[in-house]
Amino acid sequence: MEKLTAFLSQIADYLVFDLLGLVENSLFAHALHYFLIGFTEIVILIILVTYLMGIVTSYLPMEKIRGYLERNKKSGIGNLLASTFGAITPFCSCSSIPMFVGMMQARIPLGIALSFLITSPLVNEIAIAIFWVSYGWKVTVIYVLTGITLGVVGGIVLEKMGMAQHVADWIKNLGENHSEMEKDTRSFSQRLPEINTNAVTTLKSLVPYVFVGLAIGSFIHGYVPEEFFETYISKSNPLAVPIAVLLAIPLYIDAVGVLPIIESLVDKGVPLGTAISFMMAAIGLSFPEALLLKKVMNKPLIIAFFSTIGIGMILSGFFFNLIF
Repeated sequence: MEKLTAFLSQIADYLVFDLLGLVENSLFAHALHYFLIGFTEIVILIILVTYLMGIVTSYLPMEKIRGYLERNKKSGIGNLLASTFGAITPFCSCSSIPMFVGMMQARIPLGIALSFLITSPLVNEIAIAIFWVSYGWKVTVIYVLTGITLGVVGGIVLEKMGMAQHVADWIKNLGENHSEMEKDTRSFSQRLPEINTNAVTTLKSLVPYVFVGLAIGSFIHGYVPEEFFETYISKSNPLAVPIAVLLAIPLYIDAVGVLPIIESLVDKGVPLGTAISFMMAAIGLSFPEALLLKKVMNKPLIIAFFSTIGIGMILSGFFFNLIF
């Protein structure tokens, strides 16, 4: 992933600074450079994940898996497994959505699929390593457990709220088409047209929203100064944690990219818990993600998703500030 980012950065350097001749320290150049890397990276990930999930759902005995998860839904084991799986996958919030679509296509219970969707962007193995070096193993372990707990609790709560009916109709149709197949004995070449059709349907639905969301996120990334956030989430503000979550929502930053911002905020006196809440919201409740979710969820589910996870992030921030 780092090699891909470095390669895309070189291409963006050429396009922005050599081909277009923009000044390197200009705000527009900075925003455009960020957009080109982020958009290309996410689209590549979405394509790979979409086709991978198409192959997985075509071959795996999804009915047996779904049956096991449904049997353990009440105990929360299914949510824990999905959340843990999310913790070990290197996806950002936008590239996690095709995986969520694949789970819904396989008719995995909504709450379990949401547990994956919540935790996947929050916990990243590269970010964990950097976090460990910067803040020590205790903070890192608690952060990882917090991310998994948010996924488990958030998925269970949203399932209990009866949100399954608010999944987008086109995803329900994919699931119905898949469920109609009994025992599939087709070869890979025979399965490929259906896999490709479903993947293209998903990509057509998601990629335009990635473009719009990244454009907005890149504008904020390039034009909104870091001091803006420091002003409103300082240690003296008792409402700093919820404000940090709200301020982070318009951004789009992955777990690795946000860490330098977190370090600078902490160095300037922002409490660690407040900074972590800001980090969680930037990578797990971003506006670009909301635009993508609009294509796979109806409005009541999006509102419930953001509200439930946002409250969990705020409580996590207060918890971190209390113990560190």
